[in-house]
Amino acid sequence: MKKFVPFVVDVALVVVFCAIGRRSHDESIGAGLLRTFWPFGAGLLLGWVISLAVAAGREGASAAQRFDGRAVWPTGVIVWLSTLVGGMLLRVVSGQGIAFSFVLVAASFLALFVVGWRAAVQVLR
Repeated sequence: MKKFVPFVVDVALVVVFCAIGRRSHDESIGAGLLRTFWPFGAGLLLGWVISLAVAAGREGASAAQRFDGRAVWPTGVIVWLSTLVGGMLLRVVSGQGIAFSFVLVAASFLALFVVGWRAAVQVLR
């Protein structure tokens, strides 16, 4: 069960990122949160799948037992990039659109949220 905690933290922080974004544009948080979240949530899920595959490919079949979802590298970086790139691509495909400034803001906030908490945990350990 403890292996799922980092995934839950990531999901919660991406929801917070989406809520902050909606609020900063004076949009209803409740009504459109799912519409804003799903592209980034799908990218996040893909990042976790890629991270597990990288661990399994690098360390063998027993990697799932030793996999650390709290690691900055490679897990945090993979999850961050996948959330950002996957989220942006899915936004475009679904007609939600993106702007260059939004990509920069999203990259910064998602790095702070997805990689930042992992770095803080490592420093505190």
